[in-house]
Amino acid sequence: MFLFLSLGSLAQGNSAYKVKRSVPGDFSGFTADNLGNIYAITHNNQLKKYNPKSDSMGVFNDVRKYGKLTYIDAANPLKTLLFYKDFRTIVVLDRLLNKVNTIDLRKQNIIQVRAVAQSYDNNVWVFDEQESKLKKIGEDGRLISETADLRIVLDEAPVPVSIFDQNGFVYMYDPLKGMYVFDYYGALKNKLSLLSWTDVQVIGNNILGRKDGNLMQYTTGTLQLKETVLPDFLQKAENILLAPQGIFIMEPTGIRLYSTQL
Repeated sequence: MFLFLSLGSLAQGNSAYKVKRSVPGDFSGFTADNLGNIYAITHNNQLKKYNPKSDSMGVFNDVRKYGKLTYIDAANPLKTLLFYKDFRTIVVLDRLLNKVNTIDLRKQNIIQVRAVAQSYDNNVWVFDEQESKLKKIGEDGRLISETADLRIVLDEAPVPVSIFDQNGFVYMYDPLKGMYVFDYYGALKNKLSLLSWTDVQVIGNNILGRKDGNLMQYTTGTLQLKETVLPDFLQKAENILLAPQGIFIMEPTGIRLYSTQL
C-alpha cells in the first residue's frame, strides 16, 4: 500500500514531502533495511550504520585489508553483506557491524564479478562473468548451485550490476540489456527490456528505477510500465530509495528520509 500511495504522490511539488529524519555527512553511497536502519559509505570508505533515530550503531573500517567498498546488501537487518569488487571479497557482518565471515571468491575460481546479493536461505548469489553463470554459494564459499552458461542460453553475455532475491525469484539487472528473471532452480523465466535505469529496486512484484527524470515502475506478470515525473529535488538527488518508512534521498549534505503528505 505504501508503495502505490507514494508513487501516486511523487508528481506533487516539494510541499508534498516532509523530512522525517536526517543523517548529516558527505557520503558516496547508502542503503537502508526494512527496519529503517541506514548504512552509509563515507568517502574514506568507512561503513557507518544509523538506527531509526539516526543514532550511530557501529562503524566498519577495515579499509586497508579490503580496499574500496563496492556494494552493501542489507536485505536481512541481522546480517549485512559487503562486496569489495577489487579484491573479489565478500564480508559478512552482524547487526552491530562486527565481522562474522569472509568469502574470498578467488579461492572458488570466481575471478570476474561485479554483482552479488543475499539469498532467501542465507546463502549468497554471485554472477560469475568469466563463466557467464549465476551461482549460489554458501558462507564457506562452496558452490551450491549454478545456471547453465548464459552465453549459450541467450546468445549474449550479460554484465549485471545488481542482483535481487525477491518474492520467489532472482532478478539480475544489466543496464544495457535489461532485467533477467530466474527461478530458484536457475531456470530463466523472463527477460525484460528495462534499459538504462538507475537506483533499481525490486519490491514484491514491482521493479522500480529512475530514468530521464522519471520514476519507472514495471509490475511483473503484466505489460504495465508506469512513468511518473519526479519533483525537481528528487531528480537532482544522487540516490533515492523507496522504503516502508518513506523515501530515502542522498544529497551532498547527507541522507534524508522524506514522508509524503497525502
